[in-house]
Amino acid sequence: MRSPESTAGVQFALTSPEFPEGGAIPSRYTCDGDDVSPPLEWSGAPESAASLALVIDDPDARGFVHWVVYNIDPSASGGLPAGWSEDAEFQGSNDFGRMGYGGPCPPSGAHRYRFRLLALDTMLDLTGAPTAQRLTDAAAGHVLAEAQLNASYRRAR
Repeated sequence: MRSPESTAGVQFALTSPEFPEGGAIPSRYTCDGDDVSPPLEWSGAPESAASLALVIDDPDARGFVHWVVYNIDPSASGGLPAGWSEDAEFQGSNDFGRMGYGGPCPPSGAHRYRFRLLALDTMLDLTGAPTAQRLTDAAAGHVLAEAQLNASYRRAR
């Protein structure tokens, strides 16, 4: 990764209006609810960013991937609304074996979820249903900045 760009002293950040950093993901965004993607907002993206890429994974399940999205417009007003994944282009395959968002659905106990947003100096030329690894490989050498949001989820049983 290259040295992160400064955006007039503003740090690149990823947040959600539905849960705080380190907080619990509401069940609406999981397999126990509507299983729609949560709303996400960012700020401080480098001005030279051509696109953003997002990967959500579960480090407690060997990095199980829940969502891969790329070529997001960094100037998108308001970020990504809840349920955005249903109609979106430029999505990859998740580890559930399908395209788009697959919400948290841990087998037991609380699991952590890592939302990683990359600011890139290029659009990614990916075809088919790229995996998180293919996205990461394509982004290598093009990352201007990275923002991360961490959350958790425990199923009620």
